[in-house]
Amino acid sequence: MGQDIRQFIQPDGQILAYRQRQGQIGSAQVMFLSGFRSDMDGTKAQALDDLAASLGFGLTRFDYFGHGQSSGDFSDGTIGRWRADTLAMLDERTDGPQILVGSSMGGWLALLAALARPDRVKALILIAPAPDFTEKLMWPSLDATARDQIMTHGYFAQASAYADAPTIITRQLIEEGRAHLILDRPINLHCPIRIVQGMKDPDVPWRHALSLVDSLVGPDVTLTLIKDGDHRLSRPQDLDI
Repeated sequence: MGQDIRQFIQPDGQILAYRQRQGQIGSAQVMFLSGFRSDMDGTKAQALDDLAASLGFGLTRFDYFGHGQSSGDFSDGTIGRWRADTLAMLDERTDGPQILVGSSMGGWLALLAALARPDRVKALILIAPAPDFTEKLMWPSLDATARDQIMTHGYFAQASAYADAPTIITRQLIEEGRAHLILDRPINLHCPIRIVQGMKDPDVPWRHALSLVDSLVGPDVTLTLIKDGDHRLSRPQDLDI
Protein backbone atom coordinates (compact mmCIF):
# COMPACT_ATOMS: atom_id res chain seq x y z
CA MET A 1 0.00 0.00 0.00
CA GLY A 2 2.99 2.32 0.00
CA GLN A 3 3.72 4.70 2.83
CA ASP A 4 2.70 4.16 6.43
CA ILE A 5 -0.58 5.69 7.51
CA ARG A 6 -0.27 8.99 9.34
CA GLN A 7 -2.84 10.82 11.43
CA PHE A 8 -3.86 14.45 11.15
CA ILE A 9 -5.88 15.57 14.16
CA GLN A 10 -8.53 18.19 13.40
CA PRO A 11 -9.58 21.04 15.76
CA ASP A 12 -12.76 19.12 16.67
CA GLY A 13 -10.76 16.01 17.58
CA GLN A 14 -11.60 14.04 14.45
CA ILE A 15 -8.68 12.28 12.77
CA LEU A 16 -7.86 12.24 9.06
CA ALA A 17 -5.79 9.23 7.99
CA TYR A 18 -3.34 9.88 5.17
CA ARG A 19 -0.35 8.54 3.27
CA GLN A 20 2.34 10.78 1.86
CA ARG A 21 5.24 10.24 -0.49
CA GLN A 22 7.93 12.92 -0.54
CA GLY A 23 9.08 13.85 -4.02
CA GLN A 24 12.45 14.82 -5.36
CA ILE A 25 13.41 18.47 -4.98
CA GLY A 26 11.73 20.51 -7.68
CA SER A 27 9.43 17.67 -8.80
CA ALA A 28 5.67 17.94 -9.22
CA GLN A 29 3.47 17.48 -6.15
CA VAL A 30 0.20 15.56 -6.45
CA MET A 31 -2.85 15.14 -4.21
CA PHE A 32 -5.42 12.38 -4.85
CA LEU A 33 -9.05 12.94 -3.86
CA SER A 34 -11.17 9.79 -3.79
CA GLY A 35 -14.87 9.38 -4.46
CA PHE A 36 -18.03 9.06 -2.38
CA ARG A 37 -17.58 6.12 0.03
CA SER A 38 -14.20 5.33 -1.53
CA ASP A 39 -10.81 5.66 0.15
CA MET A 40 -7.13 6.37 -0.36
CA ASP A 41 -6.22 2.71 -0.96
CA GLY A 42 -8.39 2.10 -4.02
CA THR A 43 -7.08 0.88 -7.37
CA LYS A 44 -6.74 4.34 -8.95
CA ALA A 45 -5.06 5.80 -5.86
CA GLN A 46 -2.51 2.98 -5.74
CA ALA A 47 -1.82 3.18 -9.47
CA LEU A 48 -1.25 6.92 -9.17
CA ASP A 49 1.05 6.41 -6.20
CA ASP A 50 3.10 3.86 -8.15
CA LEU A 51 3.40 6.28 -11.07
CA ALA A 52 4.39 9.13 -8.75
CA ALA A 53 7.11 6.96 -7.24
CA SER A 54 8.51 6.10 -10.66
CA LEU A 55 8.60 9.76 -11.69
CA GLY A 56 9.95 11.11 -8.41
CA PHE A 57 6.75 13.07 -7.71
CA GLY A 58 5.48 13.76 -4.22
CA LEU A 59 1.98 12.41 -3.58
CA THR A 60 -0.55 12.86 -0.78
CA ARG A 61 -3.71 10.78 -0.45
CA PHE A 62 -6.12 10.70 2.47
CA ASP A 63 -9.50 9.55 3.73
CA TYR A 64 -12.24 12.10 4.30
CA PHE A 65 -14.22 12.26 7.54
CA GLY A 66 -16.25 9.06 7.85
CA HIS A 67 -14.32 7.32 5.07
CA GLY A 68 -11.72 4.56 5.11
CA GLN A 69 -9.43 4.76 8.13
CA SER A 70 -10.37 8.29 9.21
CA SER A 71 -12.63 8.85 12.19
CA GLY A 72 -16.27 9.90 12.11
CA ASP A 73 -19.58 8.42 11.02
CA PHE A 74 -20.10 8.51 7.25
CA SER A 75 -23.77 9.41 7.69
CA ASP A 76 -22.72 12.64 9.45
CA GLY A 77 -20.61 13.73 6.48
CA THR A 78 -21.45 16.56 4.09
CA ILE A 79 -19.85 18.16 1.05
CA GLY A 80 -18.84 21.10 3.24
CA ARG A 81 -17.14 18.83 5.76
CA TRP A 82 -15.24 16.95 3.05
CA ARG A 83 -14.29 20.25 1.37
CA ALA A 84 -12.91 21.42 4.72
CA ASP A 85 -10.94 18.17 5.04
CA THR A 86 -9.46 18.73 1.58
CA LEU A 87 -8.46 22.30 2.32
CA ALA A 88 -6.97 21.30 5.69
CA MET A 89 -4.80 18.68 4.03
CA LEU A 90 -3.81 21.11 1.27
CA ASP A 91 -2.99 23.89 3.73
CA GLU A 92 -1.37 21.93 6.55
CA ARG A 93 0.13 18.80 5.03
CA THR A 94 1.45 19.89 1.62
CA ASP A 95 3.86 22.52 0.34
CA GLY A 96 4.08 24.34 -2.96
CA PRO A 97 1.90 24.02 -6.07
CA GLN A 98 -0.20 20.88 -6.28
CA ILE A 99 -1.79 18.87 -9.08
CA LEU A 100 -5.16 17.69 -7.74
CA VAL A 101 -6.42 14.37 -9.09
CA GLY A 102 -10.10 13.96 -8.20
CA SER A 103 -12.26 10.88 -8.80
CA SER A 104 -16.06 11.20 -8.91
CA MET A 105 -17.00 13.23 -5.80
CA GLY A 106 -13.29 13.95 -5.49
CA GLY A 107 -13.59 15.82 -8.77
CA TRP A 108 -16.16 18.16 -7.18
CA LEU A 109 -13.92 18.63 -4.15
CA ALA A 110 -10.88 19.27 -6.37
CA LEU A 111 -12.79 22.01 -8.20
CA LEU A 112 -13.92 23.55 -4.90
CA ALA A 113 -10.36 23.44 -3.57
CA ALA A 114 -8.98 25.05 -6.74
CA LEU A 115 -11.53 27.85 -6.45
CA ALA A 116 -10.62 28.39 -2.79
CA ARG A 117 -6.84 28.10 -3.27
CA PRO A 118 -6.04 29.18 -6.84
CA ASP A 119 -2.47 30.06 -5.82
CA ARG A 120 -1.82 26.50 -4.65
CA VAL A 121 -3.47 24.45 -7.39
CA LYS A 122 -1.31 24.10 -10.50
CA ALA A 123 -3.58 21.78 -12.51
CA LEU A 124 -6.56 19.43 -12.22
CA ILE A 125 -7.07 15.87 -13.44
CA LEU A 126 -10.72 14.88 -13.01
CA ILE A 127 -11.81 11.24 -13.38
CA ALA A 128 -15.57 10.81 -13.94
CA PRO A 129 -16.04 14.07 -12.03
CA ALA A 130 -19.33 14.52 -10.20
CA PRO A 131 -19.72 18.21 -9.32
CA ASP A 132 -23.15 19.00 -7.87
CA PHE A 133 -24.01 15.28 -7.80
CA THR A 134 -26.18 15.54 -4.68
CA GLU A 135 -28.52 17.95 -6.47
CA LYS A 136 -28.22 17.03 -10.15
CA LEU A 137 -27.67 13.27 -10.01
CA MET A 138 -28.57 11.81 -6.61
CA TRP A 139 -31.77 13.69 -5.74
CA PRO A 140 -33.40 13.30 -9.21
CA SER A 141 -32.64 9.56 -9.17
CA LEU A 142 -34.68 8.97 -6.00
CA ASP A 143 -38.34 8.04 -6.25
CA ALA A 144 -41.08 9.80 -4.30
CA THR A 145 -40.97 7.26 -1.45
CA ALA A 146 -37.22 7.69 -0.94
CA ARG A 147 -37.48 11.49 -1.07
CA ASP A 148 -40.32 11.45 1.44
CA GLN A 149 -38.30 9.24 3.80
CA ILE A 150 -35.33 11.61 3.57
CA MET A 151 -37.44 14.67 4.28
CA THR A 152 -39.54 12.99 7.01
CA HIS A 153 -37.06 10.69 8.75
CA GLY A 154 -33.79 12.38 7.78
CA TYR A 155 -32.26 9.56 5.74
CA PHE A 156 -32.77 6.81 3.20
CA ALA A 157 -30.74 3.57 2.90
CA GLN A 158 -30.04 3.00 -0.79
CA ALA A 159 -28.67 -0.29 -2.11
CA SER A 160 -25.14 0.13 -3.43
CA ALA A 161 -23.61 -1.45 -6.53
CA TYR A 162 -20.14 -1.06 -4.99
CA ALA A 163 -20.56 -2.35 -1.41
CA ASP A 164 -22.62 -4.87 0.55
CA ALA A 165 -23.88 -2.24 2.97
CA PRO A 166 -26.40 0.31 1.68
CA THR A 167 -25.48 3.95 1.16
CA ILE A 168 -27.09 6.22 3.74
CA ILE A 169 -28.36 9.35 2.00
CA THR A 170 -29.21 12.00 4.55
CA ARG A 171 -31.30 15.12 4.38
CA GLN A 172 -28.27 17.00 5.66
CA LEU A 173 -26.14 15.74 2.75
CA ILE A 174 -28.70 16.91 0.18
CA GLU A 175 -29.52 20.26 1.74
CA GLU A 176 -25.98 21.23 2.75
CA GLY A 177 -24.72 20.26 -0.69
CA ARG A 178 -26.74 23.13 -2.17
CA ALA A 179 -24.32 25.59 -0.61
CA HIS A 180 -21.49 24.22 -2.78
CA LEU A 181 -23.09 23.94 -6.23
CA ILE A 182 -20.86 25.20 -9.03
CA LEU A 183 -22.48 24.26 -12.33
CA ASP A 184 -25.10 27.02 -12.13
CA ARG A 185 -22.56 29.72 -13.04
CA PRO A 186 -19.18 30.11 -14.80
CA ILE A 187 -16.36 28.31 -12.98
CA ASN A 188 -13.51 30.82 -12.87
CA LEU A 189 -10.49 28.54 -13.12
CA HIS A 190 -7.62 29.08 -15.55
CA CYS A 191 -5.23 26.25 -14.69
CA PRO A 192 -4.84 23.27 -17.06
CA ILE A 193 -7.72 20.82 -16.57
CA ARG A 194 -7.87 17.28 -17.94
CA ILE A 195 -11.10 15.29 -17.68
CA VAL A 196 -11.47 11.54 -18.30
CA GLN A 197 -15.02 10.18 -18.54
CA GLY A 198 -16.54 6.81 -19.41
CA MET A 199 -19.51 6.82 -21.78
CA LYS A 200 -21.04 3.75 -20.09
CA ASP A 201 -20.89 5.28 -16.63
CA PRO A 202 -24.20 4.44 -14.87
CA ASP A 203 -23.59 6.91 -12.04
CA VAL A 204 -22.21 10.03 -13.75
CA PRO A 205 -23.54 10.33 -17.32
CA TRP A 206 -20.94 11.53 -19.82
CA ARG A 207 -23.13 14.51 -20.66
CA HIS A 208 -22.54 15.69 -17.08
CA ALA A 209 -18.87 16.07 -18.02
CA LEU A 210 -19.92 18.16 -21.01
CA SER A 211 -21.86 20.45 -18.67
CA LEU A 212 -18.71 20.85 -16.60
CA VAL A 213 -16.60 21.67 -19.66
CA ASP A 214 -19.18 24.25 -20.73
CA SER A 215 -19.08 25.91 -17.29
CA LEU A 216 -15.28 26.12 -17.06
CA VAL A 217 -13.99 29.57 -18.00
CA GLY A 218 -10.34 28.76 -18.71
CA PRO A 219 -9.27 27.74 -22.23
CA ASP A 220 -6.91 24.89 -21.30
CA VAL A 221 -9.53 22.17 -20.82
CA THR A 222 -9.44 18.73 -22.43
CA LEU A 223 -12.13 16.04 -22.18
CA THR A 224 -11.27 12.42 -23.03
CA LEU A 225 -14.27 10.12 -23.52
CA ILE A 226 -13.78 6.36 -23.15
CA LYS A 227 -16.58 4.79 -25.17
CA ASP A 228 -16.78 1.55 -23.17
CA GLY A 229 -15.65 3.06 -19.87
CA ASP A 230 -17.67 2.62 -16.67
CA HIS A 231 -17.67 4.77 -13.55
CA ARG A 232 -14.68 3.22 -11.83
CA LEU A 233 -12.32 3.52 -14.81
CA SER A 234 -10.01 1.07 -13.06
CA ARG A 235 -9.21 -1.33 -15.91
CA PRO A 236 -5.55 -1.39 -17.00
CA GLN A 237 -6.35 0.54 -20.17
CA ASP A 238 -8.27 3.16 -18.17
CA LEU A 239 -5.42 3.55 -15.71
CA ASP A 240 -2.99 4.00 -18.61
CA ILE A 241 -5.05 6.96 -19.86
